[in-house]
Amino acid sequence: MDVREAIEQKLTKAFTPEHLSVIDESHLHEGHAGARPGGQTHFRVSIAAAAFSGRSRLDRHRMIHEALVAELAGGVHALAIKATAPGEAG
Repeated sequence: MDVREAIEQKLTKAFTPEHLSVIDESHLHEGHAGARPGGQTHFRVSIAAAAFSGRSRLDRHRMIHEALVAELAGGVHALAIKATAPGEAG
């Protein structure tokens, strides 16, 4: 399983999102800090889940980081996050 798939599976299990998009943007960062051959280092996540209702942006990011602790410790260099509750403009 690649890193993008692992991120999708963990976020789906943790939050049962109404919307989830995980994009590997590693190719955009070739030659930059944290990039490595083969990519899988830079990701963009867009997620909408009821679990984020009433939570601050910081709390939402912390929740996602907790769900992805192994990936963040094991090679993911950058994670851009857009986390919303259902019905929120993002």
